[in-house]
Amino acid sequence: MGMLNNKVAFITGGASGIGAGTARRFAQEGASVAIADVQPDEGERLRRELVAEGGQAIYIDCDVSDAAAVKRAIDTTVKQWGKLDIVFANAGINGVWTPIDELQPEEWDRTLNINLKGTYLTVHFAVPYLKQAGAGSIIITSSVNGNRTFSSPGASAYSTSKAGQVAFMKMIALELGRHNIRCNAVCPGAIHTNIEQRTEHRNTEQVGIKIELPAGSPALHEGQGEPVDVADACLFLASDLGRHVSGVEMYVDGGASLLR
Repeated sequence: MGMLNNKVAFITGGASGIGAGTARRFAQEGASVAIADVQPDEGERLRRELVAEGGQAIYIDCDVSDAAAVKRAIDTTVKQWGKLDIVFANAGINGVWTPIDELQPEEWDRTLNINLKGTYLTVHFAVPYLKQAGAGSIIITSSVNGNRTFSSPGASAYSTSKAGQVAFMKMIALELGRHNIRCNAVCPGAIHTNIEQRTEHRNTEQVGIKIELPAGSPALHEGQGEPVDVADACLFLASDLGRHVSGVEMYVDGGASLLR
């Protein structure tokens, strides 16, 4: 029997990286999975994969910075399976990393709109359904950046959004506890995904932050992880194993951020 049998999970940014790894893990444990993303080819490919392996999955096109799109995606999920149990607000971007005097207002806005506003919108529209279900688990993908480390040059918008997600998580963990709804955050470190390929670094050498470990990192696996490592942490938080865990940020980095 799977740890998530008869559960319905909604995952933003679910078509690739940590989102896709978690979608696979949740489906393996019996959950019906809604993959919400703006990557239809990747999302449909993953949906077919999960269904071929005996799971239940749908793909929904969803820009998390668009309130109407988020509401439509969550409503579609509930219409498909009749309820909602698990919400993984995972969608996010690194955005532009550049000195603060070169970071443009529209670049700041785009990072905050996707990472922080997108998290709010996902939770905002999901909570009524979680209350109807009588319980639920909300998981937010934050980061070590902005919460435990501040050594990424030019990442002011990104780190601010990630710190904001943790503060938001702690507020709603208390707000929703009386409804038996838990809220936690995973804070990954160096996880092997393609997000870095979509990051714009512009004149970051001018910021002057440089961290070197001459003997290499003593952290587990030198701090390098895979999406499944985050997915397993999410499985704990989504399942009954995490039934008394709420308001917690879980660092998934092998301990590497303790060095910074």
